[in-house]
Amino acid sequence: MSDLIPQLTQQFFNGLSLGAIYALIAIGYTMVYGIIGMINFAHGEIYMIGAYVGLVTLTSIGTNSGLPVPFIIAAMLLVAITVTGIYGFSVERVAYRPVRGSPRLVALISAIGMSIFLQNWVALGQGARDMAVPSLVSGAVQFHMGTDFDVTVPYSRIMIIVVTVVLMIGLTLFIKYSRMGRASRACSQDMHMANLLGIDTNRVISFTFVMGAILAAVGGVLIAITIGKLNPFIGFLAGIKAFTAAVLGGIGSIPGAMLGGVLLGLAETFAAAYISSQYKDIVAFSLLVLILLFRPTGLLGKPEVEKV
Repeated sequence: MSDLIPQLTQQFFNGLSLGAIYALIAIGYTMVYGIIGMINFAHGEIYMIGAYVGLVTLTSIGTNSGLPVPFIIAAMLLVAITVTGIYGFSVERVAYRPVRGSPRLVALISAIGMSIFLQNWVALGQGARDMAVPSLVSGAVQFHMGTDFDVTVPYSRIMIIVVTVVLMIGLTLFIKYSRMGRASRACSQDMHMANLLGIDTNRVISFTFVMGAILAAVGGVLIAITIGKLNPFIGFLAGIKAFTAAVLGGIGSIPGAMLGGVLLGLAETFAAAYISSQYKDIVAFSLLVLILLFRPTGLLGKPEVEKV
């Protein structure tokens, strides 16, 4: 039996975990766009802040505290989603609500300005250098497939996949069955009509920013634990790629953001493994160009019907 199948399986697991992170961030983009038709380009920095808050929490607790690792990770996630939820709410109030009725270019410039502000805010507070994140989850599952190459899946990557799947299912059920979820769907269909029917649209928009920030924070903490390194500028590239994933799957579609994230993660991983790591970004963005050429609405997106 050739080593090809085990190697493909190994890269598949690597790409799936990377794609799960992209999906968590991409949902924030697609939810905001689906509600107010704007792109939150400061969203990548929220992801970065979540990673830093997780690291600060870990440093406060200490790796030698004797507490169980699941408890430490849960504390990191809890503090990170609390702080980034506040940041997400503040970004909406400061950078978006005042310019909501302005041309989209104004909102875009406001979002880019907020992104640069948050980058430098963290760089001034924590330093611009790379910071190491202590390894909390060690070990891996090995699969012997009858060849000299064993498939190794680290527990940290399994954790990313499992947490992402649980969050995706929870979010889907929340949007489908909860009162706020129904209000969000109503606003995405017709904001003005939802307002006339008594829905507090400002509250729904703030909720959307907060929910997107929470998901991004979870992604930031998980990737910090897995990669073991972060700096104030990791949010920019991750945000651009997550935006690419959202467009790839269909901007405004939550299932599309999930699908786009996974496909982008797989494309990057296979490109790095079988072409060159220097070409992974080229392959990822080339995939986006092809999708936009042949299906401009994305894989699961629907054409916009202009209301008259």
